[in-house]
Amino acid sequence: MTAPAWALLALAAAGLAFGLWQGVSRRRTLRRLSAMLDRAIAGGFGEDRFDETELSALEGKLTRFLRGSAAAKKAVEGEQAAVKALIADISHQTRTPIANLLLYASLLSEGELSPAQREQVQALTAQGEKLSFLIQALVKASRLEAGIVVPVPATNPVGPLLEGAAEQLSQAAQAKGIALTVESLDGQAAFDPRWTGEALCNVVDNAVKYTPAGGRVTISAQLLDSFCRVDVADTGPGIPESEQGAIFDRFYRGTDTRAADGLGLGLYLTREILSKQGGYIKVASRLGEGSTFSLYLPRGELGMRN
Repeated sequence: MTAPAWALLALAAAGLAFGLWQGVSRRRTLRRLSAMLDRAIAGGFGEDRFDETELSALEGKLTRFLRGSAAAKKAVEGEQAAVKALIADISHQTRTPIANLLLYASLLSEGELSPAQREQVQALTAQGEKLSFLIQALVKASRLEAGIVVPVPATNPVGPLLEGAAEQLSQAAQAKGIALTVESLDGQAAFDPRWTGEALCNVVDNAVKYTPAGGRVTISAQLLDSFCRVDVADTGPGIPESEQGAIFDRFYRGTDTRAADGLGLGLYLTREILSKQGGYIKVASRLGEGSTFSLYLPRGELGMRN
């Protein structure tokens, strides 16, 4: 065999050996990286090699990252615990004074009062009840935001949800001469009955509140591919387009609705409740033509994963 042939053969052998060495080295590196990640996931990661290699430098960076993440997680958990304690204190400390306020107002109303005094006691009772509702709504919203209370969606029939909301608001609708009707649905969606019922009642309550006497409020639903859409349609004054993006904000009151009773928390709570279950809410409205609020409830696993 000639010298050039031997040289080519040697070069090929060297290339093959180098390739095999690279493959072994790559597999060793991947195994070590995999072991590092396994220890990090298990929470027992720490540097175990101190040299000038790139893997050692990577271990150091990963250690610093995990330590920073652990410190940040601990800080967040501490803040959440403080928020939970604050919410519990507010709920507990305000319950008794408000109850006493309403009790004494009730006792005053039973006595002999002049017309002006009776009017003042009625105003006092109304403001006490409004304060009680405000505190309860704020505590409820804060619990949802902090994750203290979490809706638990499960597959449930939609019909009873619609009928329950209509039943709860029927007296208020009758008192205003509003026709409240339900177009029931024989279908299912994934939602927490208690919390979603409250969300729907908030929307129906708003529809009844802002619809003039003699108007109509209709609750209906239809099944879509991934969601069940629940519609609450009214014949009220409608919502200006410039305000439709803000009505779901906390404490927002529309310019044409500030004279009516309300705190601006109902739609905010509804949005929070639905989002915690993988759903959402939309509004379609034209001035003078009424509004339709659409609550989207996931169907199947989409809602139960949230």
